[in-house]
Amino acid sequence: MDKQQEYVLRSVEERDIRFIRLWFTDVLGVLKSVAIAPAELENAFNEGIGFDGSAVEGLTRVYEADMLAIPDPSTFQILPWRGARQGAARMFCDIQTPDGEAALSDPRQVLKRTLDKASEQGFTFYTHPEIEFYLLEKPEPGEAPKPVDKAGYFDNVPRGTAHNFRREAITMLESMGISVEFSHHEAGPGQNEIDLRYADALSMADNIMTFRTVIKEVALEQGIFASFMPKPLFNGPGSGMHTHMSLFEGDRNAFYEAGADHNLSPVARQFIAGLLKYAPEITAITNQYVNSYKRLWGGAEAPSYVCWGSNNRSALVRIPIHKPGKSQSTRVEYRAMDSAANPYLAFSVLLAAGLKGIEEGLELPEGAEDDVWELSNAERKAMGYEPLPSSLSEAIQAMERSELVAETLGERVFDFVLRNKRAEWEEYRAQVTPFELEQYLPVL
Repeated sequence: MDKQQEYVLRSVEERDIRFIRLWFTDVLGVLKSVAIAPAELENAFNEGIGFDGSAVEGLTRVYEADMLAIPDPSTFQILPWRGARQGAARMFCDIQTPDGEAALSDPRQVLKRTLDKASEQGFTFYTHPEIEFYLLEKPEPGEAPKPVDKAGYFDNVPRGTAHNFRREAITMLESMGISVEFSHHEAGPGQNEIDLRYADALSMADNIMTFRTVIKEVALEQGIFASFMPKPLFNGPGSGMHTHMSLFEGDRNAFYEAGADHNLSPVARQFIAGLLKYAPEITAITNQYVNSYKRLWGGAEAPSYVCWGSNNRSALVRIPIHKPGKSQSTRVEYRAMDSAANPYLAFSVLLAAGLKGIEEGLELPEGAEDDVWELSNAERKAMGYEPLPSSLSEAIQAMERSELVAETLGERVFDFVLRNKRAEWEEYRAQVTPFELEQYLPVL
């Protein structure tokens, strides 16, 4: 037994933990949980906890249903839910087959495989997400969502619901070892943003899953409802998860080169070029729902065209310049991803696209200096700014032709995502919407 496992066993006993929740996600990024008693913990470390993998979206087929959840002791944290009468803790799990092989369809393993490829090239991948979400009054069936306030960007609302909510949520996140860098009210009514401090991509993906759970738990405690839906309000901005990324070689930021244009090294420029080249192909992963495209094509600074720019918030990839000259802070920001993405798969395809740009030695095109939304279609076309997919259907078509995404996700995850998303699109396309009834029923 290693030292981390011993630490967990000792902590469970000393802190009188009665339930240990083992967490993992399905292919869509929905959190799964199984609770075990302390007496079962040592066996879980040694042999895993068996479960029916065929009952979890995309994990395995019925005739090979037996799977094992192996807890990762490095992710052990006490759950600080208020009102819990008995102590509880959580650990994330890696999913294995009964013969001890890593499950090919486990999203956490997909990310681990991609990070291993980066490591083979000497790189460590760091991410820093800006996570937006809405706080709403508890919804009644069939009712439109009602934001908890009418505040806007950076508004300070003394004793406001969102202000108190953020304070409570951040306290809970910090108690679980998740560092928060910034928090503020966003542009939409009831919309908030909390930015997590830089971490390696695997830790960050785990942190994002924990973050979503914490946000929903705190909302329930306060009698409201939190949603990471990409665009819940027709006349409000969507919720993105702008993600800052960098590659490090040991302690050195591989994206930084003193004196270069924007201080971007050749590695950084090739990485950005890879993001731009493969952006349409990875969009079904970074923006995986029908509703995602209402945000991408709904304006309000959502990026719809493939281009990059320095401090240009209408561009798909932005080079932040908050701390010019600081080598450690040189990074790129990918602005398409929304808050409902599966972070394990999304980080995988973003990293794979960037690494492919390095491998292919791609040249970075000229940066966009104008507000891309204000340009005409002819101007955008002349400048080479191709559109991102405008619907889930278009995103599926781009992804199903992608060797990069197929290789990164592996055959099982790739095939499941395509099947699941085609079914979602067909179901959506068959709906008769309130818009159609309002527009056509009275006059046709």
